[in-house]
Amino acid sequence: MLTVTAGLFLLLGFAAGTPDQDLSKNHPKVREVIEVQELTTPVLMEDEEVLGTAVGQDDDGEIALHVYVNLGGKHVADTIRNIPRNFGKTRVTVVLTEPFRAMGGKPGSGVSHTARQTPPIKLGTSGGWGSDLANGYCCGGTLGSLIQRNGTQHILSNYHVFEADIVHGGNDNVAKTGDGIIQPGLVDVRCNAANAQVVATLEVDRSLPDSNVDASIAQVVPGMVDPNGSILEIGTISSSTVSAFLKQAVKKSGRTTGLSRSTISGLNATVSVAYENECAGGPAFTKTFTGQILIANRGSKFLAGGDSGSLMVEDKATNPRAVGLLFAGSSSLAVANPIDEVLSFFKATMVGN
Repeated sequence: MLTVTAGLFLLLGFAAGTPDQDLSKNHPKVREVIEVQELTTPVLMEDEEVLGTAVGQDDDGEIALHVYVNLGGKHVADTIRNIPRNFGKTRVTVVLTEPFRAMGGKPGSGVSHTARQTPPIKLGTSGGWGSDLANGYCCGGTLGSLIQRNGTQHILSNYHVFEADIVHGGNDNVAKTGDGIIQPGLVDVRCNAANAQVVATLEVDRSLPDSNVDASIAQVVPGMVDPNGSILEIGTISSSTVSAFLKQAVKKSGRTTGLSRSTISGLNATVSVAYENECAGGPAFTKTFTGQILIANRGSKFLAGGDSGSLMVEDKATNPRAVGLLFAGSSSLAVANPIDEVLSFFKATMVGN
């Protein structure tokens, strides 16, 4: 397991202080750094050891450009040496991390989030495509939240949880509209779909590789999902959404790590994530996302494999607003699509109060 120094965690957003909701993408200083980021990121990412960039805060609390460098890279020392410590008046902070990866499913802990529920089920639970097994493995993720599209309720999760099987390879099958989405996912029922229950039917929209979100939806089977969209250990959420801001307190409910809390450490992130063509399959494509949200993920305690598809909400006790859709990360950082961009892709709204 990767061990990271306390100093790095301070850098990633665990420093003491009161969150300032003004530190959103609309803050003048944040906008100023974003402009520098957009000019410099293409050049910085020509170095294969640079995994991405974002706007965050340095140890002094100053808004800075974060440059994420592969902790295990072959030429990491040279990369760090070549990155300027400032671009004009903009400070630059180098952050070491592992490569970002889609947080697809491997068996984990959290019994209440992996057990088969009595319908109507709550979300924030284990689930996935009912045929998500190939090459001797089965996969899964998290049934994240409930949205409404064209007057019909749908479960929201990730593309790589519901519809990433795009070749006939290891199972002579591909994901298609009408396929069953099950709870729990295959990883929690010994790869036997007969031990799970179909709670929704897939609607293939292929958000990837062409769009900027890793998202997929499935139409709810009547009576199988709580129509209020209740999420395990969070409850009902607001039908409104909120934009991310630095040091914002957030939480999520997911298959592997259950209910977990953290803080926003980066805005407007550019990150590259590699995808497979089926469960335990070969490379499909590498997608570079822009405008993403980064969250401190010390020791993978906020987001781990199997938590993909979890809805990230503000850390409030009652009817919290959605902030982002979690889909990728490393052992020190998690990555989320801004929720408004996800909803816009599907022309949908959150189900909530």
